[in-house]
Amino acid sequence: MGRKRLPPDVLDFFRKQGAKGGKIGGSAGGTKAAAGMTLAERAARAKKASAAAVAARKAKKKQAER
Repeated sequence: MGRKRLPPDVLDFFRKQGAKGGKIGGSAGGTKAAAGMTLAERAARAKKASAAAVAARKAKKKQAER
């Protein structure tokens, strides 16, 4: 049984959305937030995020060892 193909107009719509990146109609998130920040504020936010990621990895590893 063959796969069903999307109509050309629908396929074109999805390709355009994919080129934009991210979710269709999704929030811009960090891009919008960072636009109003100074370089120092962005650096501080990145350091905080990095520390949180490290803590999460350590917690996950500790949980796996139990």
